[in-house]
Amino acid sequence: MPKRTDIHSVLIIGAGPIIIGQACEFDYSGTQACKALKEEGYRVVLVNSNPATIMTDPEFADRTYIEPITPEAVEKIIVRELEEMKRLGVPVDLMKGSAPASGAAERASRLASSLPYKLVLLPTLGGQTALNTAMALHRNGALERRGVEMIGAKAEAIHKGEDRKAFKELMLSIGLDVPISGTAHNMEEARAVVDKIGRFPLIIRPAFTLGGTGGGIAYNRDEFDELARRGIDLSPVAEILIEESLLGWKEYEMEVMRDKADNCVIICSIENFDPMGVHTGDSITVAPIQTLTDKEFQIMRDASFAVIRAVGVETGGSNIQFAVSPDNGRMVIIEMNPRVSRSSALASKATGFPIAKIAAKLAVGYLLDEIKNDITR
Repeated sequence: MPKRTDIHSVLIIGAGPIIIGQACEFDYSGTQACKALKEEGYRVVLVNSNPATIMTDPEFADRTYIEPITPEAVEKIIVRELEEMKRLGVPVDLMKGSAPASGAAERASRLASSLPYKLVLLPTLGGQTALNTAMALHRNGALERRGVEMIGAKAEAIHKGEDRKAFKELMLSIGLDVPISGTAHNMEEARAVVDKIGRFPLIIRPAFTLGGTGGGIAYNRDEFDELARRGIDLSPVAEILIEESLLGWKEYEMEVMRDKADNCVIICSIENFDPMGVHTGDSITVAPIQTLTDKEFQIMRDASFAVIRAVGVETGGSNIQFAVSPDNGRMVIIEMNPRVSRSSALASKATGFPIAKIAAKLAVGYLLDEIKNDITR
């Protein structure tokens, strides 16, 4: 399958400032993607509020905006870029799906449609910041208003992967196990979930946050009230997931990639040296997985493919996390990130497979078997 010829410009949202729990992993990924897309002849537009990054160097994007990564700022950039594309002679009006009047106008439209004319948004390379911003633009109608398509992962797939309740229900519907849990949007709902689970300790996970921000482990009612209140405040959608404790369970991750033809591949399997209870971003990790039998590994591999297909990440990489009980071998899915994650950068280094570069090429229409790996060829 050749690359898409209807795309003229790709807008990449960066990860913004380096914050606790995140180093330069997203800069590494974004830089790879900028180079890969320019290599394919696309015009690359980058927005990132952190000038102390490699990706904001002038040679990586055709246009770089050092602006706040907010829905309002990104929409203004979209408007400005559409004007710039018009100035360059790109038939951007086709993005709005305007119907041609007749005869000559129709022929002109057909000729124009053979030219690249779309501005698309690639939100899966800037971590949680980029994903949240893209989802806000989708929810407020800005993308539809401006005729901008999201590539890499559609809004529906991001919602299924990031919304804790939707993800849990989806996993149960495809026959995979998840920790016993419930979601809450206020303290009354949160206490009702505690009564349902019936035992401490409990894990609190806010929805749509990076690196477990606002999450924690509550060993009693007082700690639970404090963590739940903070989690609801820190979640951009005021939602927390409260689940049974998996403290001491073994933790694993799979880096999975999928293309438009539904080819899936495990790029890297990762085992956390520290058990559940230490955030994966803070844990020492080992690749490949060391302590699973081949049968257990194949079960986890099949589950990973089922997850990426069910969530609907059409192209690119996803990070899927599992926990396994050391007592009875019960395997549960903890979460999935429908984007290039911090682990992806580490997996790229460990395997020699440039995940972000390949993810960018998959997003513009290539298939996995068509992309050469410069590192291992």
